[in-house]
Order: sequence, then C-alpha cells, then structure tokens
Amino acid sequence: MDLSQKLRGNAAPYSILLTAKFPNLAAFENVKAASANGIDFHRSPVDATKVPVELDGFRTMFSSLHHFPPAQARAILQNAVDAKQGIGIFEVTSRTASALAMMFLWFLTPFVFTPSIRPFRWSRLFYAYVLPIIPLVLLFDGLVSCLRTYQPRELRELIEGLAAPEFQWETGEQSGTFGGLPITYLIGYPRQRPLPGN
Repeated sequence: MDLSQKLRGNAAPYSILLTAKFPNLAAFENVKAASANGIDFHRSPVDATKVPVELDGFRTMFSSLHHFPPAQARAILQNAVDAKQGIGIFEVTSRTASALAMMFLWFLTPFVFTPSIRPFRWSRLFYAYVLPIIPLVLLFDGLVSCLRTYQPRELRELIEGLAAPEFQWETGEQSGTFGGLPITYLIGYPRQRPLPGN
C-alpha cells in the first residue's frame, strides 16, 4: 500500500499534488507511477511565497521551512492566508542534543548502504570510503539543518507578524518514530465562520 492509499483510508477522496521551485520531473514521474495515480505533480516551477491561485488545497512542507529565513518563511505563511488555504509545516530536525547526535548516526549510513546502491559506480565507492565527501556532506547538511530549524516559540513569532485575523494556528512538538525525535509542527487553517442565526 503506497502513502496516498494509507492517508486516504476511509476519508473523503482527495489527491496529492507535488510541487517544487526546481521540479525534478523524472523523479516526480516515478513517484506518480509507483502511487497508481494517487499522487500527481505540477510540471511548472512553484515559488512557495507566490503559489499560483489555481493550486488550491491544503499545503504541506516537510523538513523544508528551515531553508527559508524569517522574512521568506513569513511570506510563505502569508501567501497561504491570503489564498485562504490551510497549511501544515513539519520538521524532524531541531536544535537539540538528541537531534544533533542523530546526524552523526546519519553520517554513518553511506558507509553501510553505498555498496548496495544501483546502478553500481566505482566513483561512488571512492567518494564514500577513500575520500569520504558524501558522508561529510550529509553530516554538514544535517547539522546545519538542525541549527536552522525553527522552534515552536519561533514559529509563534512568525505567525504573530501575519495579517491573519480569520486563521486558527496550532504549533508544538509531537513524539516521532524517527529515532524518538519529536516532530515540530505548525498548522494553520481558516476559522469556520458561524452559520447565519448562530
């Protein structure tokens, strides 16, 4: 069962649409094919701060908000508010000792899995074992991601600067399954307007 089927469960029908500022169309095609058409993608580049109006629906960002400085992160959230679309931000990295320690375990994964990666390339073995550039890049990327990840308090500061009177926000940390690391989240959605007469 693929991800789209697990998420769908008994819920009302919906679709998953992948977007990217620099879309890897070949990779997106593979994901679409593997999902039995439960996942589709947008072929044109999408700037998360200026999502095209025709792309409506609940927006999600997984392990990516930390790539944006506060002004851009706030612009991403404001764009969702202006479009009256819900948005969910989820980060598995954090500025904690446990998350930083996990990155050192992540550093070891190329040493274990590189020989089984297909297609086989001698250059991949060279850059994993002889001159371990691949593990070092993974370690550097992981540590920087941890140090740049917004904490719940900082996410609250981001939404305080928004013009979003009709939006409801939830932020916090949820216990995760990835090495026991908590998942930091921010979820925003339009408040339900009371029915006439209520």
